[in-house]
Amino acid sequence: MPKLLYKNAKFYYSDQGSGPVLVLLHGFLEDLSMWDDIVGSLRQTHRVICLDLLGHGKTDNLGYIHTMEAQARMLHFLLDHLDIPRCTLIGHSMGGYIALAFAELFPKMVQGICLMNSTALADTEEKKINRDRGIKAVKQNHKTFIRIAIPNLFSEENRSVFLKEIQGTTEKALQMSPQGIIAALEGMKTRTDRTHILEQNNYPVLMVIGKKDPALDYQSSLLQSAVGSVEKVVFEDGHMSHIENKQELIKALSEWGPLRLDL
Repeated sequence: MPKLLYKNAKFYYSDQGSGPVLVLLHGFLEDLSMWDDIVGSLRQTHRVICLDLLGHGKTDNLGYIHTMEAQARMLHFLLDHLDIPRCTLIGHSMGGYIALAFAELFPKMVQGICLMNSTALADTEEKKINRDRGIKAVKQNHKTFIRIAIPNLFSEENRSVFLKEIQGTTEKALQMSPQGIIAALEGMKTRTDRTHILEQNNYPVLMVIGKKDPALDYQSSLLQSAVGSVEKVVFEDGHMSHIENKQELIKALSEWGPLRLDL
């Protein structure tokens, strides 16, 4: 897997296929391998870039807090290195926050955004308190935090259905350093509201919403998807649409404007 040095931190990425450029941004406690089953389909018609975000996968940490802006600037560094002027961004959960930060910082580079189980809203005060509780739990025992956190991203009934996938995701997350987890929690806690991007964009936006998403409020997601020209697709399950609704997700992405080559 290729790597680059950014501000003395090593980060890793993959670059597959050819055609219009898609950038896939994984979520909290994940790495670029979360996209493996999705990339196989997308790379047939597109050039697909994935990367391990700061503190995740094989990528190094870069300080106590990894803001969404810092992650976005690292992505910009990668795209500049690859001589990619414009792209469509698909971000899962935290990856969606980073996609929005990127769109705010580098609007001319964005051709479309898919927020997959994500939100443009900032953390509520209650959510910030929960982030702080999470940080405290990580400092006490980060492995216990991971083992509890990942199953809770699935809808309740799917925690037994996708036991193998939960175990695999957990094993990968257990390779993360406590600092990488804390830096991401701090970054998500301090992110700003970016609903204006949904309202004022001049490119396609798709929201992938899970009815039983334990991490996001369903009604709030529906309200966000009703602004501007935002499109939505709603699945019956939880926060991990790439696992819980894999085939439906691939179909929905293939039919979304920026990914359809027959338009």
